[in-house]
Amino acid sequence: EVQLQASGGGLVQAGGSLRLSCAASGFTFDDYAIGWFRQAPGKEREGVSCMSSSDGTTYYADSVKGRFTFSSDNAKNTVYLPMNSLKPEDTAVYYCVARAYYCSGSGADFGSWGQGTQVTVSS
Repeated sequence: EVQLQASGGGLVQAGGSLRLSCAASGFTFDDYAIGWFRQAPGKEREGVSCMSSSDGTTYYADSVKGRFTFSSDNAKNTVYLPMNSLKPEDTAVYYCVARAYYCSGSGADFGSWGQGTQVTVSS
């Protein structure tokens, strides 16, 4: 059974940093795409970043490029999302997601979701 455990959210001032972690179990990264979505109150769900082990590609939403960096530790089956220069508009619940092989920009394509971790950026 695929399980994803996200952590690392919190309250930070604008310009600050946080690092999200997602511990995965029930699969290996070799055959999966794993990433992050976020959802703010009253807004559409948004894909933030995704790494596809199948083709070695990492994707970022335009809104986070240059500020967020996706990384993974395959030995620990854990991925990380260091977030720098945080803005109030980054405030959302962040979800770790996974699906077989390739990334997708649609959350509906990801069958596995973690429980979410709240990120709040104050101005």
